[in-house]
Amino acid sequence: MSERREGEFIIAPDDRILVTGATGFIGSRLVENLINRGFRNLVCLVRPSSERARLDDLASRRPGASIEIVAGNLQSREDCARAMEDVAVVFHLVAGGGEKAFPDAVMNAVVTTRNLLEAAAGRPSLRRFVHVSSFTVYSNRSNPHGRVLDERGPVEGQPALRGEAYCFAKVKQEEIVREYGARHRLPYVIVRPGAVYGPGQVDISGRVGVGTFGVFLHLGGRNTIPFTYVDNCADAIALAGLRSGIEGEVFNVVDDDLPTSRQFLRLYKRCVRPLVSVYVPSLVGYVLCYAWERYSAWSQGQLPPVYNRRRWHAYWKGARYSNAKLKARVGWAPAVPTAEGLRRYFQDCRERRRHA
Repeated sequence: MSERREGEFIIAPDDRILVTGATGFIGSRLVENLINRGFRNLVCLVRPSSERARLDDLASRRPGASIEIVAGNLQSREDCARAMEDVAVVFHLVAGGGEKAFPDAVMNAVVTTRNLLEAAAGRPSLRRFVHVSSFTVYSNRSNPHGRVLDERGPVEGQPALRGEAYCFAKVKQEEIVREYGARHRLPYVIVRPGAVYGPGQVDISGRVGVGTFGVFLHLGGRNTIPFTYVDNCADAIALAGLRSGIEGEVFNVVDDDLPTSRQFLRLYKRCVRPLVSVYVPSLVGYVLCYAWERYSAWSQGQLPPVYNRRRWHAYWKGARYSNAKLKARVGWAPAVPTAEGLRRYFQDCRERRRHA
């Protein structure tokens, strides 16, 4: 992690920072990253039912830092207004990603984002609103196979047709952030992490394949997977909230030396468990997605169109990825190399399997 140099950040160590989703996989690492950088005035808006052990542990180990844990709900405008008092930078990580139904995604991601933006708009203390989005917003339909997919890539224009509530929520969140940026001159930055992995995460990225009926359908093949180790991702998000001169920008977060899907799965089998897998060639995967899509339409939605051609383009068509803009504009570099990140991840997976 790079040291802070005078004048390179937009806020001072005692300025108030709000983190939503602070108890999550990335959010807890972000809080630790900010404390390690010397920021001493953090407020974490968490649901009353959230597990706070990691935040409590951080607070106990950093007696000079203030980690104020505010129990509340982003669906409440009053809670949002209370959390936003005197805040200089907002890191908005709440995604509603665990919600599979579209109404839940709207309530837990879209409505909550609008409530927080409404509370942030017009506040003189606010210097930046950082919205953490995802690679899932990219369409990749018009991008030829194997081409670079960077921040200029088209976003999914009809996210509802992806059949994926998470994609729908993330696209709509970005639209709302831009709307408030234009209407209220709200200073914002959007960060789009790729496939975030690391200790604490058990599932294999869906970009590698899909587990079903005891068999893992390997759909990635030679495709590069846009991995980013969770600590590297948290570092990129922190810098996106702190660096000067990047208002209104979008940044992709992917690490260096990315493995292909085949390379990752081979390492997983060797280091974690001998997974039973069946390789599905790219063209066959496309045809299967098309068939699923057509059957869903024919059955009038009895089988939801979870797998469809839009999803195939986004996840399994194949692309190359760049972190050049993040490095050049934000000054980020992945502190944990991919080989080391995978080693830590596989070790954690093994230990969790032993204690399961």
